[in-house]
Amino acid sequence: MSLRNMAKQLFLHDLSTTFRQCPPHVRRFHPLNKPHDFPHRISLRSSFSPKTKASFSSSSSSSSSKSNSKKVGFVGWYLRKLETYPVITKSITSSLIFTAADLTSQMITSSSSASYDLKRTFRMAIYGGLILGPSQHMWFNFLSKILPNRNLATTLKKILMGQAVFGPVINTVFFSYNGALQGKNGSEIIAMLKRDLLPTLLGGALFWPICDFVTFKYIPVHLQPLMNSSCAYVWTIYLSYMANRTNLTEA
Repeated sequence: MSLRNMAKQLFLHDLSTTFRQCPPHVRRFHPLNKPHDFPHRISLRSSFSPKTKASFSSSSSSSSSKSNSKKVGFVGWYLRKLETYPVITKSITSSLIFTAADLTSQMITSSSSASYDLKRTFRMAIYGGLILGPSQHMWFNFLSKILPNRNLATTLKKILMGQAVFGPVINTVFFSYNGALQGKNGSEIIAMLKRDLLPTLLGGALFWPICDFVTFKYIPVHLQPLMNSSCAYVWTIYLSYMANRTNLTEA
């Protein structure tokens, strides 16, 4: 018998002797009286075997690769641009939507023989890129900071603020900007505001609350300007008509 085996047997003999000399209430809770703990601990250790770790890491990597694979193509490229250049991306998006909306408005309101007013379309594109795009970015970020929740009460507050603050301001800027680039003076711009601003706001009160509810309730903050601009495509067709209807009647 080797010295190692002899030492092991002496250790186990002394340990069992000490255990038998302990009081009953100590032996009851002693670890030696619970041999089933050891297989449980062994099973826990074996559950984290290298194979299990490898499979776990492979599953996590596969899930991350799946999430990354979803962000491919145009949508993935656009979302990355929103994260990297949020203001520029939103401004270009708004400019393109206003351009398309004005061209659509001219197709609907103009006669078939009339040519496109490219200066008017250029005015609308500049407004969408330099004014509305940055304004939407600041407005939606401001609302998300002061009203971060998405419950019904908070959503209604955001809609009310949009109708009471953002809507009147941005529409006043739009009509003033468009009138100034059409060559109107101050008194003519004021007369146009008196004539067109209130009907526009009343029409917006029927259109925008539905769009705003979906935007504020379900859309993430960084995508809210895109959702707003998508709704604005329909709205801008009407808005472009209102801003240019004096020229249409004169023509």
